[in-house]
Amino acid sequence: MSARAVCRLRISTEKNLSTILDALTLEAASPVSMRAKTILKKDGKFLVLKVSANDSVALRAALNAYLSWIRSTLKVIEVIEQK
Repeated sequence: MSARAVCRLRISTEKNLSTILDALTLEAASPVSMRAKTILKKDGKFLVLKVSANDSVALRAALNAYLSWIRSTLKVIEVIEQK
């Protein structure tokens, strides 16, 4: 069984979008597990996260990891911008 998901996340600024892509592109290029493959790309103001996995468990794990990393990156940007 294979599973796929595509998430389109609108990012508020071009700078934030570029920062997220820079932070996570290397992670996507060398995945920890061979059970899931992830592609990150920019589409206008959107970050597109595509995940293909061998099964739904691997899909869920990959989605949770990337969405958590994206959220963490945005939180760090927010803290830095407040200073």
